[in-house]
Amino acid sequence: MKTNRRDAEKLARCYRSGDLTAVWVPDAAHEALRDLVRAREVAKKDQLRARHRLGKFLLRRGLRAAAGVRSWTASHLLWVKTLRFEHAAQEATFVDYLHEVDHAAERVARLEGAIDQAVESMPAEMRAVIAGLQALRGIRKVSAATIVAEVGPLTRFSRPKQLMGYSGMVSRARTRRAAACGAERSPRRATPTSAASSVRPHGHTSKEIAWKAQHRLCSRYRRLLAKGKIRQKVATAIGRELLGFIWAIGTQVEKEQRSTKDRSHAA
Repeated sequence: MKTNRRDAEKLARCYRSGDLTAVWVPDAAHEALRDLVRAREVAKKDQLRARHRLGKFLLRRGLRAAAGVRSWTASHLLWVKTLRFEHAAQEATFVDYLHEVDHAAERVARLEGAIDQAVESMPAEMRAVIAGLQALRGIRKVSAATIVAEVGPLTRFSRPKQLMGYSGMVSRARTRRAAACGAERSPRRATPTSAASSVRPHGHTSKEIAWKAQHRLCSRYRRLLAKGKIRQKVATAIGRELLGFIWAIGTQVEKEQRSTKDRSHAA
């Protein structure tokens, strides 16, 4: 049974009574950038799978890099490419896995280059927000572009807690141990969590908000680890608080851009 008419009448009553909540509809520029950053996110996941396949293959053969060599660094890849296998079947498997790792790395680099070019062609308001967010430690151009593409205008959130709820990085209610809610690991949630691991050492920045964020998040990171908290939970907590500073910088930049535009129109 079709309920289109009934649903339309219900929507009309809700609209008349003011019960509907307005949502932000992304424009063509946001949609285009969102498609690109999501393509890069998919490429990063494929790169991780390719690395896992090659790594597990080497572990099954008992092959490990020398002590002190971090996985998937330049020195580690140089060691991997020197490996040879006695059986032709294993050599063919190894060559295929290594080719997929190299292909995934080229794919990620190509998409990140496309993101750099896309940002340069974005409207001035979006470019200003992306540049402003990069003042935060751990936020680079790709991360800032992902936040802007996924979230949209940050001024549409009246409080930073609304942005935290939108990203899914909120605590479960009525539980003794708070944990992030079971939301999908979307780019808008993964980006601040990944950036949170970069707040440990102190850094220098000319932006006032970013400097406050660096001091607060760094000290809180150390306090939580000193209490024996799990490192992943600490990163989630710091990422949630980092969203508050992202909201502060984004709203400030967007308001400045609007004021500049209004003055130029008035002149």
